[in-house]
Amino acid sequence: MNDSIEGNPAPPPGSRRPGGRTARTRAAVRDAVLTGLAEHGYPALTVEYVAEHSGVHKTTLYRRWGGLEGLVADALDLAGEDGWAPPDTGSLDGDLRALAREVADSFADPVAAAAPTAFVGAAFQSERAAGALRAFYAERFGRCEIVVTRAVARGEAPAGTDAGAVVRAVSAPLFLRLFVTREPVDTAVADQAARATSAAVRAGAFTADSGKGGNSGNRRNGEAKPETAD
Repeated sequence: MNDSIEGNPAPPPGSRRPGGRTARTRAAVRDAVLTGLAEHGYPALTVEYVAEHSGVHKTTLYRRWGGLEGLVADALDLAGEDGWAPPDTGSLDGDLRALAREVADSFADPVAAAAPTAFVGAAFQSERAAGALRAFYAERFGRCEIVVTRAVARGEAPAGTDAGAVVRAVSAPLFLRLFVTREPVDTAVADQAARATSAAVRAGAFTADSGKGGNSGNRRNGEAKPETAD
């Protein structure tokens, strides 16, 4: 059963970046949360477990994080403070392929994938965890938008291409397999997602006017435009 407590919640994730002893404490708590999520999943994780494995008293955890939801949200926030940068292979195809393969590789090892998978599960059971997960991916996708910006500058993508939509599109088929259909994801699947996204980019599918076409679909395959009556 998840622990919770009434009272003053911890500051929202991302609102402060403490240093020194506070930073070490926060990191220890984050590591304990990640370990607990990987070992037991969100439903079985407790504040007592985090206290035991972090060395931080339960009272302190409640006072500073407000309970389990705050602990999980802050762990996600801290995970987004790394120095990760998107690939720069010199081409749109290469960058999208590298991004897709990184997603596939990160979930290939069941042990390494346990914590991020548990975070996704927690988002379905806690609105605060869901908000933290959205913020994490919004920040991560935001870093990736430079991939599309460079592609536009090189002439590989049309001007006005929605960079955020592109970087989400390349990983969407992978997350569908991982978390919805529970199918395996490997390099071949990642490369396929990258090729499909790259082709869609070049076709202008991610530009603002991509949905404008009037009735052009009625005149495909050489069909003549219907004559109007005089």
